[in-house]
Amino acid sequence: MTAFWAQPDYDDHELVQLVRDPASGLTAIIALHSTHLGPGAGGTRFWHYAQPEAAMRDALRLSRGMSYKNAMAGLPMGGGKAVILADEGSAKSPELLAAFGDAVNALGGRYVTAEDVGISEADMVAVSQRTKYVSGLPVEEAGDAGGDPGPFTAMGIYHGIKAAVQHKLGKDSVEGVHIAIQGTGSVGGGVAKLLAKDGAKLTLSDIDMDRARTLATELDAQTVEADAILGVSCDVFSPNALGAILDEDGIARLDCAIVAGGANNQLARAADGKRLHDRGILYAPDYVINAGGIISVTLEYLCAQHGQPCDINEVRKRLAQIPGRLTDIWRKSEASGEPADMVSDRMAQELIGRG
Repeated sequence: MTAFWAQPDYDDHELVQLVRDPASGLTAIIALHSTHLGPGAGGTRFWHYAQPEAAMRDALRLSRGMSYKNAMAGLPMGGGKAVILADEGSAKSPELLAAFGDAVNALGGRYVTAEDVGISEADMVAVSQRTKYVSGLPVEEAGDAGGDPGPFTAMGIYHGIKAAVQHKLGKDSVEGVHIAIQGTGSVGGGVAKLLAKDGAKLTLSDIDMDRARTLATELDAQTVEADAILGVSCDVFSPNALGAILDEDGIARLDCAIVAGGANNQLARAADGKRLHDRGILYAPDYVINAGGIISVTLEYLCAQHGQPCDINEVRKRLAQIPGRLTDIWRKSEASGEPADMVSDRMAQELIGRG
């Protein structure tokens, strides 16, 4: 595996740690990008990577994205991320989760973890038996914040899509707006349901097409196969699966006015933001529009540190600020002629002391 500091996605990360526990089969990477604003916060991903380089790339990119996401959301947290390398077809064992919890605990609070792809609330409960530096745990009261961050992420994306439609298309509603959604899991499915209530016209796709078709039937939506969703003629393309889908070829296939979705690291490389900009496609920077989940779990964690319940209304208040942040980025982009992702990155870098 190429040394992590030689990878193009290494960005002066404060810590990159390889964790091995042969007894449980744990192999994980924990990356802290910045703790300038507070402990590095970001979820843990459980995924099978064909090559270890891909796992390192994910850890580096995702942790940097969390630095930017937390800063732009106004949270007193830095950026961190963990990836657990899963064998193909393997399941998570209690021993593996315990070993991972021990690794998080050994960092003494520099990293606070939560759910991500492949990790459930139940997994976080298991990890929390070994460390207090964990969030996204089940809530006891219906009015408390915390728990599964997926619905909060979906709500923030929903707000962001409406802001993009207003900004680019001049429409105050998504009624009749055609939105192609890639990924119908916890986040993408939640976005689809919220948009359907407002009368949006939806086209859905997922690598699990049975899941996409089931949701489409529920919402009276259309479906296309996973490899066709990028080329659907629509108003909004909303990527809500894995990242790095917007490369040169992918962007050339787009037939939309707006890209706004929850997938992390949607742009494969820095030049791809300019490709979208040059095509006149309005782009909602992923770490701004998808901040709902980290807002929820961060407020849960901070409240727990003070022994207080966290009111869900505070989460909703902060989710409602996402459209204003996006609009500010788009206006600055239009005034400067710079792509939206560059404008957003610069704003985030200044907030974490790297301007």
